Amino acid sequence: MNALFITATGTDCGKTFLTSCLLRHLRALGLPARALKPVVSGFDEASPEGSDPAELLAAMGEPLTAQTLAAIAPLRFKAPLAATMAARIEGRSLTLADILHACETAMQDPRGPLLIEGAGGVMSPFAEGATCLDAIKALGLPCLLVTGTYLGAISHTLTALVAMRAAGCSPIAIAVNESLGSNVSLADTMAELAAFAPDATVTPISRNERDFAALARDCGLAT
Repeated sequence: MNALFITATGTDCGKTFLTSCLLRHLRALGLPARALKPVVSGFDEASPEGSDPAELLAAMGEPLTAQTLAAIAPLRFKAPLAATMAARIEGRSLTLADILHACETAMQDPRGPLLIEGAGGVMSPFAEGATCLDAIKALGLPCLLVTGTYLGAISHTLTALVAMRAAGCSPIAIAVNESLGSNVSLADTMAELAAFAPDATVTPISRNERDFAALARDCGLAT
């Protein structure tokens, strides 16, 4: 079974957007793609509509119920903070073992591909004493790094690449998701990344062109 971990250079780069689009693309090809977002903060149990898990369920064609929410997002917290901080507010402790267990349980399902979406950026606190990168390394999965075209995105991307390569977790592909309202063009961002990271497989995602076939191929999810 194919499994891919989707992370980013920071928050609000479009991880859920890209994950949802990949799910729809793969399912349109007849592949029973699934998603898991093991940790979610800023989640309102009383109003789950419009949340990241709700978007992923919609992309899978699944109803929004207590059961489907528990399956796709088992570790949910109310405060819109880093997962560890949000957990502490509720008097809970979020361990890397909790997250790995959720991921490994989903990976045991023979259906696929499985898209695992992280929280925040690759170096965001993901569990007590652990970052998202620690989870990626422990799972040993190929990884997609999502970035944007906002001012500072190039620095954030190159910094993330240094950290990921040092951990032996170089991304299989980098998706440059065109940031809404940015004064930096997608073409210019791509050119700079090509100059500073010529060995990286980079796929542009334009808001005017929603073809995710190339990204699915770059990630080894479809031919």
